[in-house]
Amino acid sequence: MQALRFRRTAVAVAAAAVLPFALAACSESGKSSAAGASADSGKAKDSAAGSPDALTALDKPFGQACAGVPADGAGSFDGMAKDPVATAASNNPVLSTLVTAIKQAGLVDTLNNAKDITVFAPTNEAFAKIPKADLDKVLADKATLTKILTYHVVGERLTPKQLENGSFETLQKGKVNTVGAGESYMVNDTSSVVCGNVKTANANVYIVDTVLMPK
Repeated sequence: MQALRFRRTAVAVAAAAVLPFALAACSESGKSSAAGASADSGKAKDSAAGSPDALTALDKPFGQACAGVPADGAGSFDGMAKDPVATAASNNPVLSTLVTAIKQAGLVDTLNNAKDITVFAPTNEAFAKIPKADLDKVLADKATLTKILTYHVVGERLTPKQLENGSFETLQKGKVNTVGAGESYMVNDTSSVVCGNVKTANANVYIVDTVLMPK
């Protein structure tokens, strides 16, 4: 009888000794599982942020005036990406006045043959802000027109990130300054980008709402 009691007591003591270790092991296992789940969640978020779809979305044209660009055909974003910049602009109805000016200045071949440039392209409405008599005078003066148009061209492909706080030399040898973020950018504090990051075969195009004037 005494031996039986001794045996029960020994079993109880052993169980009491093992229980804390078992609880500790369960606790550590739970922490490891939670940490693993958290790490997996973080990896998933990082993966989503760097996914091809996310990167592609950031590289697309942006701005309210992009809605005026044709959805398909040569003047669409896909169509413009296949042609050099002067040809691409000629297929886009919102840039018809600019194209007329480029032809008047004899710059079609110059722009089409250039490598990796950026063009700040004024809309028809941008040219309409200039009094007609003044615009007609500029269009008739090839030297002045060339000076103005080449002031809108930078000799490298500029990304939206570079426009956040930039200063760039133009083909006219003057400087254009840009500021902004996200989908809102200004050029020389006077002209807003209304449809940006438009790709052509040899250029990045930022459509602007005011004609830029060199000093």
